[in-house]
Amino acid sequence: MPQMMPLSWLMLFVFFSMMFLLFNILNYFSHNPMKIYGEKKMINMKSMNWKW
Repeated sequence: MPQMMPLSWLMLFVFFSMMFLLFNILNYFSHNPMKIYGEKKMINMKSMNWKW
């Protein structure tokens, strides 16, 4: 599209950059790690005395 002026290319770059940042920010803050890992029960570790 050579008929487009450079300002339009700049606006397209800004628009897609902002969409990319918005998409990444929303994905980052929508992930809740405690929802996935909070259901696991704690593993009871018995203390072991090693006899070398």
